[in-house]
Amino acid sequence: MPTLLVVHHSPTPTLTALTDAVLAGARDEAITGVDVVVRPALEASADDVLAADGYLLGTPANFGYMSGALKHFFDSLFLEVGGALADDGSAAGGPGGRKPYGLWVHGRYDTTGAVRSVRSIVEALPWTQAAEVLEVLGDVGEPERAAAHELGATVSALLSP
Repeated sequence: MPTLLVVHHSPTPTLTALTDAVLAGARDEAITGVDVVVRPALEASADDVLAADGYLLGTPANFGYMSGALKHFFDSLFLEVGGALADDGSAAGGPGGRKPYGLWVHGRYDTTGAVRSVRSIVEALPWTQAAEVLEVLGDVGEPERAAAHELGATVSALLSP
């Protein structure tokens, strides 16, 4: 059974609402045959990443960057999970297949730097962006929850046999 790994840092009620909506989408009853595994960013391991067939990542935008917890996740396992850098230090697509991933980011005023920081790392992994990045500013209402549900469902459906 394909596995979808959801790695997130959800320290606020706003982020928790988005994470819950992403998970509801990933587990939508219309999508079958996908095992959804959820790990807080500080608890996810290289084994989790290597066992997964696709990924969903969630983070707040903290001072123009991804959360420290998500950065720690990447730093802890980058090379072990197939990360690759070019000779000049730029991202070099990791070896092997291109596993799908999706990303959601919440910020009060801006998410640009957080999105850029995640993408700069993910581009060096054997992953490919499978859905538009969900960038949410301010409060989370029904439209944002619906978009988060759609993100989760989209990546999960790509893995469904």
